[in-house]
Amino acid sequence: MELLNELRVALPGVQVLFAFLLTVPFSQRFTETTDLQRDVYFVALIAAGASVAFLVTPSAFHRIRFRQADKAFMLTMSNRLAIVGLVGLAISIVCAVFLVSDFLFAGPAAGIATGLLAGLFMILWFALPIARRIRDDDDRRIDG
Repeated sequence: MELLNELRVALPGVQVLFAFLLTVPFSQRFTETTDLQRDVYFVALIAAGASVAFLVTPSAFHRIRFRQADKAFMLTMSNRLAIVGLVGLAISIVCAVFLVSDFLFAGPAAGIATGLLAGLFMILWFALPIARRIRDDDDRRIDG
């Protein structure tokens, strides 16, 4: 239940981002983008699409395997899929921010801002929870 509630938070964000990315090439100014910007756009689009797939898979898996006495595997697999989905979401957001900021401000400001945002995602979404997990594992070894 906790995992599904967490996915309910991530899914709308990645779906809105994916929808936005699907419309970008149809805007009039998209033809003004550089090769780099188009490449970054494509990475953002693919990462968002993959993120949707990874974040929705636990729900589909649960529906298909419901009442099949497979809960432990389902939870483990769903947790892994959600983490991969969050990685894809972070990549997509960072690429989208780079695309917009590079289009608007071209030059080092876009790279610096995007790098800072990527670092923020790395710290908040991954480094802090991993550090806490390592600390908890170490505490269990000492107490055990």
